[in-house]
Amino acid sequence: QLQASGGGLVQPGGSLRLSCTASGSTLDRYSIGWFRQAPGKEREGVSSIRADGLSTNYADSAKGRFTISRDNAKNVVYLQMNSLEPEDTAVYSCAAVLGLSRSLSGANYDYWGQGTLVTVSS
Repeated sequence: QLQASGGGLVQPGGSLRLSCTASGSTLDRYSIGWFRQAPGKEREGVSSIRADGLSTNYADSAKGRFTISRDNAKNVVYLQMNSLEPEDTAVYSCAAVLGLSRSLSGANYDYWGQGTLVTVSS
């Protein structure tokens, strides 16, 4: 079972680090994607990291500001978000798929966790 955490209220220009953890399973064989959904908008793939950690992928909206990483020893995947903008306000969720993938399409992921709300506002 996946769980995203670390969301909260942050001012524009601020930073947050989201964590994706799993209970009852290890993440080291799974590629992980971060997705977000803002009110009234479709879900958007933000970033992904392969199970081996050797390749990452970012949406254009995240490039240069967000960094995905994983610590398989701690069974966690992080999404470091810097220079946050009001447009980044959304519920962020992580998802997993067994094997190697860099996909930013939610259709390619099999397991989803509950999201965490990120609000960027002054």
